[in-house]
Amino acid sequence: MTVALAAVAVPPVLDLSARLAAVDAAMAVRLDEANVAFGVNTAYIPAAPPVEITAPLPLTPVAAPDPHTTPIAGLLHRAAARIVRDGWCRDAIYDDAGAVCPIRAIRLEAGSRREADDACVLLLDVIQDELPDVPTIPSWNATQTSAAPVLAALDRAARTAANRSL
Repeated sequence: MTVALAAVAVPPVLDLSARLAAVDAAMAVRLDEANVAFGVNTAYIPAAPPVEITAPLPLTPVAAPDPHTTPIAGLLHRAAARIVRDGWCRDAIYDDAGAVCPIRAIRLEAGSRREADDACVLLLDVIQDELPDVPTIPSWNATQTSAAPVLAALDRAARTAANRSL
């Protein structure tokens, strides 16, 4: 008895770039089909006229509502909003334009001296978590080149206060 073996066609082995090109071509066809289907399915929907903004946009940023429910976290959030609203001052407590340093912003927003002190201590702790050699908030503030790191530190301190229920 003789058994004849049939020849089996072996698919060619494609390298990575050939497989990527094949998948890219298949996806392009599918995207073209989806685009046509979308056009057909939405052809009956009337296009809304574009909205024109005629009023000038406000120059000062609007502060976001306070997302924190604890007093110190809310205080730190309001201090950050005050720096955004009034401006940031690096080498003094405040300047002639009304810009304030972080400590002044906290004191202006605090309901009491103790609350302001607690917020300042927490802010310094947050700063020292990243930079242990920083002795005070004013010395750290004087090394900053923009308000962005100050606002980020106030935000981290507010989140820490909220996590600690302060």
